[in-house]
Amino acid sequence: MASPLVWPVVLLTISNIFMTFAWYGHLKFTDRPIYIVVLASWGIAFVEYCFAVPANRYGSAVYSVAELKTIQEVITLTVFAVFSVTWLGQSFTLNHAVGFAFICLGAFFVFRGPLG
Repeated sequence: MASPLVWPVVLLTISNIFMTFAWYGHLKFTDRPIYIVVLASWGIAFVEYCFAVPANRYGSAVYSVAELKTIQEVITLTVFAVFSVTWLGQSFTLNHAVGFAFICLGAFFVFRGPLG
């Protein structure tokens, strides 16, 4: 059985994969009518919620809300970086890496605890 610290991270990762496809996956299918894209995205987003809500419910027992949100943001950036390169064929530049590194530095301070 996985640690209670791990389950929220796993569920948030799955959630973010679905949400990234709901928000950006349709960009590969620009020839489809917008109403079809919206309906498909809503369906995918429903699945995302089925993972996100339990992740936050279980996660709130072991993480603060600020820590949960920070975990979610770092996962979102990681999933999005992989998605944009593999699914959309976008390049990942040094500027992206530096920007993401600064966000990860912010995450470090959220988990570090009080300064001083």
